[in-house]
Amino acid sequence: MTPSSNAIPGAVAFDAAESVATLTVGTGARFNAMGREEWRDLERSALALATLASLQAVVIRGEGGTFSSGSDLREWAGIPLEEVSESFAEIEAALQAIEAIPVPTVAVVEGIAAGGGCQLALACDVQLMTDSARIGMPTAQLGILVPAAFATRMSLRIGPSRTKNLLYNGRLLTSAQACGMGLITTSVATAQLEKTLNDLLSRWAAQSAASLRAAKTAVNQGLAPLTQAARSFTDVDTADSQEFPHRLASFLHHPKR
Repeated sequence: MTPSSNAIPGAVAFDAAESVATLTVGTGARFNAMGREEWRDLERSALALATLASLQAVVIRGEGGTFSSGSDLREWAGIPLEEVSESFAEIEAALQAIEAIPVPTVAVVEGIAAGGGCQLALACDVQLMTDSARIGMPTAQLGILVPAAFATRMSLRIGPSRTKNLLYNGRLLTSAQACGMGLITTSVATAQLEKTLNDLLSRWAAQSAASLRAAKTAVNQGLAPLTQAARSFTDVDTADSQEFPHRLASFLHHPKR
C-alpha cells in the first residue's frame, strides 16, 4: 500500500510528506464515530506506515476539527453480543497497530476523544490537546465491560486508582485536567495548536532518527510484561447481556444523538 492523500476516502486517509505522515480518521460526521470497517482501515493504514524506512513521525488527527467519539454505536444496535466483542477485538487490533509504528506518534486532540477515540489518543506516544477539547471513557453508562487492554492503556499513564475513578464516573476531562494527571502530555490553546505541532515535529526532526526509534522500542520493551498480560484476556464479554441492549437503545434515541 503506497501512502497517498485520501488513500481510503471517507474512512481513514494518510499523507506522507517527506518524513512525516499524517493519518486522518473519520469523515467529519457524527463526531468522527468510526464503524468496524473504519477501524479495520485504520489498522491497515498503521501497518503500511510501519514499513516505511524513511518515516520519522506520524500525526493522527480527526477530520473536521474533532478527534473521535469512538465507535459508531449504531452498528451495535440489535446485533448479538458476540459481534460486539468482535468489534472490540478489531478496535484493539487497530490500536496495537498504531502502538507498533516504530517512530514517534502524536495525537492531535480537538473537540472530543471519547471511548475508542480516547483509546486511540492514548495509543499515540504523545498528545496535543486543545483547551476546549474533552477526553474520557463514558462506557459504564452503556453497560460496556471495559477490556483489560483498554484499562491498562490508561492505568500505565495515570495509575490504577485514577483509572478506576474515571471509569466509575464516566466523566469527560478537560485538557487541563487530563494533562494535570498525566493522561495526556500537552494542553494547548486552540489558536496555538498548529504552531505547537509544527514546533514538536521540528524538534523531532532535529534528533537522530535511529535514536528516536530506539527510545520508543526501549520504553515499550520495559512495559511489555504489563501490556502483553492485559492483551491475553481476549475471551471475555465486552457488554452486559442484561443492561447493554436497553442502555444502548436509550442512548441512540436521545434527541441530541
